[in-house]
Amino acid sequence: MARYIGPKTKIARKFGEPIYGPDKYFERKNHPPGQHGTVRRRRKISEYGIQLKEKQKVKYTYGLLERQFHNLFKKANSMKGRTGENLLLLLESRLDNIVFRMGIAPSRQAARQLVTHRHITVDGKICNIPSALIRPGSLVAVRERSKNLEVIQENISRTVSKYPWIEWDVASVSGKFLNYPERTEIPEPINEQLIVELYSK
Repeated sequence: MARYIGPKTKIARKFGEPIYGPDKYFERKNHPPGQHGTVRRRRKISEYGIQLKEKQKVKYTYGLLERQFHNLFKKANSMKGRTGENLLLLLESRLDNIVFRMGIAPSRQAARQLVTHRHITVDGKICNIPSALIRPGSLVAVRERSKNLEVIQENISRTVSKYPWIEWDVASVSGKFLNYPERTEIPEPINEQLIVELYSK
């Protein structure tokens, strides 16, 4: 199963945002990577460059590779409504993202690992596909035999339900995906219109 396994702080510095979550190394060096990173470049970034950078940022944030992202965009484009918002809703409904949002894992990468290692169930059945798109009303939970794992117990002890589209039940270590979130509820600073413009060229 393909995924990005390169240096994460370097990518965060490239975009100027801690896209992988709190990072002490990013805070220490929050300028672009490379020997000229601290020098302000005079060259103006083209419109295409700005659009491409936004697409790459979203790809790395949600942990997708190019083909996965392109297929998801095509699906969003075929749906009713605004393509950019549809894309974000599809990204938010991925199983690895929902596990992360519930607080079962501290990052999307960690959530992906829990899913692939068969620790997560969807409506009572084990699902080991991180990219699976979850429908509203589905129940996502930690597998019964995995509930006592130290890493999971440590994460859920800090979990506070903070997303209105997810109903978290700490007793059963499960959460219900109530509905697709509103665009204003998604906390990541993403300009999805730039991505739509890039693909419309």
